[in-house]
Amino acid sequence: MDPIRVGMIGCDLHMLYYGALMQEHDPLVLRDTGRGQSAFFYMYLHYASPTTMTAPFVGGFDIVKVWDADRALAEDAATIFGAEICDDFEDCSLDVDLVFIPDCNGDGSGHLELATPGLERRVPTFVDKPLANTLDEARAVVDLAQATGTPMMSLSMLRAVPHAAHFRDRLQEIAPVGFGSIKGAGQTLAGSIHTISLAQHVFGAGVQAVDCMGPTELAYLHLDFGGREDRPEAGVMLNCHSGPTYHCSLYVSAFSAQGAIHSGQIGDFEFPWGAAEILRMIQEMVRTGEPQASYDETLECIAIAEAGRVAQQRGRRVRLDEVMG
Repeated sequence: MDPIRVGMIGCDLHMLYYGALMQEHDPLVLRDTGRGQSAFFYMYLHYASPTTMTAPFVGGFDIVKVWDADRALAEDAATIFGAEICDDFEDCSLDVDLVFIPDCNGDGSGHLELATPGLERRVPTFVDKPLANTLDEARAVVDLAQATGTPMMSLSMLRAVPHAAHFRDRLQEIAPVGFGSIKGAGQTLAGSIHTISLAQHVFGAGVQAVDCMGPTELAYLHLDFGGREDRPEAGVMLNCHSGPTYHCSLYVSAFSAQGAIHSGQIGDFEFPWGAAEILRMIQEMVRTGEPQASYDETLECIAIAEAGRVAQQRGRRVRLDEVMG
């Protein structure tokens, strides 16, 4: 299979993070160019051989076009990956096999606009988390993808990282699990979607209602599964406003009448494995023309955050069907 030609809309840290796993590059150029040092730090951990990649390189991609509202970031990405700099983001969906919209710490408020040209041109598209800032905008992206017959995916690395899957498989040690708890990734929407995605990965989808409390929006979320026998009876607590953590690490705990189990760190040193899994899913999406992740689960992520906002404003539990209609 020929390399997948990629148009990158956005050149923040996640672009460099994914890009380093997608395409051959000079690691010293990555290290010494712009924000590349942060990506390099987690990809090249063999300190006696600093140009030996220790992260799971995937390859099979060719980053041919880049755009960023900050021209300097686009120039850095072009230097690292040998790509053409586009003057307009719409041009990143011309003569490519994949549109990739990375987003490290944003709120997703521009994703509908950025994704529209590529979807209208029927170019397979990956949108980093969060898919959008609101449920209405997230639905609009999905609706456009379905109307044009264009495969689209939006995933957090936490939804794919194998370390979370390994912990999920340990739940049988104390089954049935009665309660789950996660130390999350901050109360911003980006951090909350990471945390919600980790909860979906470990405990499953199908949330029925959300409580929210704390001093800031999305600080502490309680997910209620409505009594499903295959989900924690007492729900899952997402502690997003929980102070500093080691290299962006999240931690998961599960409790039952049989005892408790706790994950190790799932952070920057583990995230490349999640990114690699997503890249393999993207390759399959481009090959088959079919999304490799559930639209319903992707929308549930945004709906949980939206229900959490409403719950905090109203001071009461909010059912997901209240925001989803």
